[in-house]
Amino acid sequence: MDKYIWLIPILPLAGFIINGIGRNTLSKAVIGFIGSAVILISFGISVGLFLQINDTHKAINVSLFNWFHAGAIKISFSFLIDQLSTIMLLIITGVGFLIHLYSAGYMKEDAGFGKFFSYLNLFIFFMLLLVMGSNYLIMFIGWEGVGLCSYLLIGFWYTNPDYADAAKKAFIMNRIGDLGFIIAILLIIIIFGSAEFADVFKLAATKDYSAAPYTLITILLFVGAIGKSAQLPLFTWLPDAMAGPTPVSALIHAATMVTAGVYMIARSNILFTLAPVTMHIVAVVGLTTAVIAALIALTQTDIKKVLAYSTVSQLGYMFLGLGVGAYTGAFFHVLTHAFFKALLFLGAGSVIHAVSGEQDMRNMGGLKGKLKITFITMFIGTLAISGIPPFAGFFSKDEILAHTFMHSTPMYVIGVVTAMFTAFYMFRMMYLTFFGKFRGTHEQEHHLHESPSSMTIPLVILAILSIIGGFIGIPESLGGHHWLEQFLAPVFKNSTALLVVPELSNSMELTLMCISVGGALLAILYAYIKYIKNAHVPVSDGEERPALVDISYHKFYIDELYDTIIRKPLDALSVFFYKVVDRLGIDGFVNGLGKGSIEASKSLRLLQTGNVGFYIFMMVVGIISILMYILIKA
Repeated sequence: MDKYIWLIPILPLAGFIINGIGRNTLSKAVIGFIGSAVILISFGISVGLFLQINDTHKAINVSLFNWFHAGAIKISFSFLIDQLSTIMLLIITGVGFLIHLYSAGYMKEDAGFGKFFSYLNLFIFFMLLLVMGSNYLIMFIGWEGVGLCSYLLIGFWYTNPDYADAAKKAFIMNRIGDLGFIIAILLIIIIFGSAEFADVFKLAATKDYSAAPYTLITILLFVGAIGKSAQLPLFTWLPDAMAGPTPVSALIHAATMVTAGVYMIARSNILFTLAPVTMHIVAVVGLTTAVIAALIALTQTDIKKVLAYSTVSQLGYMFLGLGVGAYTGAFFHVLTHAFFKALLFLGAGSVIHAVSGEQDMRNMGGLKGKLKITFITMFIGTLAISGIPPFAGFFSKDEILAHTFMHSTPMYVIGVVTAMFTAFYMFRMMYLTFFGKFRGTHEQEHHLHESPSSMTIPLVILAILSIIGGFIGIPESLGGHHWLEQFLAPVFKNSTALLVVPELSNSMELTLMCISVGGALLAILYAYIKYIKNAHVPVSDGEERPALVDISYHKFYIDELYDTIIRKPLDALSVFFYKVVDRLGIDGFVNGLGKGSIEASKSLRLLQTGNVGFYIFMMVVGIISILMYILIKA
């Protein structure tokens, strides 16, 4: 399969070009077929590569051409396909294909159908570059590319000013993190003399550097991950990204862009292992993000906003896993999260499609009987994200919590409580959406219908994956052998050799599982009592809420805080520079020179009288002045 590797990213790029050029001439059926087929073929090649690597246990490095040569630094445009990247390829192309298939039905009435599919294809192309690159520079090309495509897709309906603003917010906040990533790459090249993963990681594992460069490099890399994977303090762009069409939300929040930071840290694991200070920072930031996002999700009424803050919280779990050294567990959660979160977003899109564009759960309810496939599949996804066995999320979340328990008991307790919040707000979403009486308009109720098969088939496939996806990581305490851990062992072997992880007995691990599952079940029961038994519906905007609920509903006023301490001071500084420095200072100096010349000319021109006698007189005065000067100097 080695000779076909280059086709994996090239096919989506070809789809982008064809659909982009033919967006106004090709039929929607042809555009949808081309856009989906190129991803499906890439998925087929990725499956072949996965089977080859699983059989040979050897990574594949394919150099396409020498990119540039500067002094002792040689950078080639090459791809690295190993255990880590091949699973990411399966996620990106597999889930990406299902999202493309879903989009064919969801966007069929949109006038920009061709443009939308071309953007989706371009997004997949850059994401594939990000995970396939054998060095940090190619990774960075993909990194910036998905940032550009997210801007295009989030603001796809750009005629709405709020949507355009959301796209700009995502683009700008990602640039903050990207600056850290760029500086980190430059430091890596300076210190290690290369940007190639193989060279950098080999030197890092064998050369005796002090902790300082590792700490600096990894903190800067983490800054990049904070922006791309929406961690504190740069997480507010992700919920606003809900402005884009629902398939975009699924693509960004589940399989691709937001997991790029987790992938980058997992790929650079040896650098982070050698920087324990950074590891602690990653764990603390991840856990804090998970808690705050979960607290906000508890009170949101927009179905997509609930899922958006859920994504931020789950990403926090992944970074918590990375920070405590559970590299396999964190990446395991990337995999399972891709299944159930894509399912939940696409399911939410099916609901929105059925209720004529309504996203407020206060205007839903009673949809269980009308949207049976959507309800069943979303219920499976909800069980998975809540950590209920044997669904996929249980296994990956349990592994992260188990490693967290061995690292820090207080962090473990906070993690379990956050998991309870997750179970509560997810079942709150299900109860408000699908149970009780329909609370929308009569017109919406009249048009309630299940989505077409192009939208429900991806839901069914993702639901199946959400059920069985966790079985690749069954721990020994449950009689498994954790296939994923064994498969990824070559990628994390250097870190595994350095990390000192205390043994966790099977009985203790089972106890921890019972605690987390028991907490989730209690949260589900409380949600049932509140929203089913007591038929509680959140109050409308403008009505009074309890203080804590109001703070959560307004997202802890974090956007307002940023607006006060960052945007307004910058605006004021800009006004100062414009009015004082630019207009009075620079413009005043330049204009002053011009005015001074004009005023001086007005006085000097009086000497030009046109009288020859006056000119002779002035000549004599000049000669006498010169003679006197010579005499005085002598």
